[in-house]
Amino acid sequence: MLAGQAGAKAAIIYNNVPGNLSGTLGAPRPEGPYVATVSLPQDAGVALRDRINGGATVTGVIDVETTILNAYSNNVLATTTHGNLNTTLMLGAHTDSVAAGPGINDDGSGTIGILEVAKQLAKYKVNNAVRFGFWTAEEEGLLGSTYYVESLSPAELSNIRAYLNFDMIASPNYILGIYDGDGSEFNLTGPPGSAEIEKFFQDWFKKEAKLPTVSTEFSGRSDYQAFIDNGIPAGGTDTGADGIKTEEQVRLFGGTAGIIHDPNYHQAADNVSNLNTTAFEVNAKAIAAAVGEYATSFKSLPPKAVVKRSIMKRSENSRRAMKKKLALF
Repeated sequence: MLAGQAGAKAAIIYNNVPGNLSGTLGAPRPEGPYVATVSLPQDAGVALRDRINGGATVTGVIDVETTILNAYSNNVLATTTHGNLNTTLMLGAHTDSVAAGPGINDDGSGTIGILEVAKQLAKYKVNNAVRFGFWTAEEEGLLGSTYYVESLSPAELSNIRAYLNFDMIASPNYILGIYDGDGSEFNLTGPPGSAEIEKFFQDWFKKEAKLPTVSTEFSGRSDYQAFIDNGIPAGGTDTGADGIKTEEQVRLFGGTAGIIHDPNYHQAADNVSNLNTTAFEVNAKAIAAAVGEYATSFKSLPPKAVVKRSIMKRSENSRRAMKKKLALF
């Protein structure tokens, strides 16, 4: 998008770690239109960069064929038959993958995690309704979850007291990550209530699982984005995707420093043979614990009126941002 803003006709992106680049195209932003884009492995990209920085004139021909078509897919939603619908807890995970691989960690792990909790929850009655969202087309730009949230009225939005997201919870080179709801690590604060959700997970891992955790960023890369854009408190856990594992993370969780948390991310090897079941089990238990907490009571979160004001404020900000965005085209 920045390349388009600068007037470029095409762009070459090279990986920041060894191996091929495999990413996800997000939704257009005001920075500019998309241009034809190709990717290179790190070694090829660094070699090309060094030649240009050394003063060489490099001429390249990029041949890209793009197919644009309409495709239809569906979210799957399941809500408990009991519990107050005016105070609903919502959980979500995405069911799609990229063409390169089967997506067993990304995001079969999150999908199975919440599905198993849903199956067990059917044995119990709850005070607050619980809704499970199995999202389509996350890899195409968070389309399923965004469509769902944007189809809700303000009253329906305010009935969702919290949203919990679980995207990749069995990474082979895992971390135990909790979304940074209070913004203390990444300066991206979630709506009111997000800090309390973060603290719930931190306390559970520390006191119940006896395990360390790290904060992960509300970076907009998963299905929580539409919820926080509309003022709904959000949180959740993950075990890492293409972030580089640090020495400090190795000290906390084991594994290998200097490589990404899931070396099979968006690759054919993202299959049932390449999951960390220890990470999956503890995250599944954390999901169950959160459902047990919030299906019983939301007393630890801000009152509904505070969340409703947040929804109204963020909805107005979203409308202003959309008007500004449309004015650019």
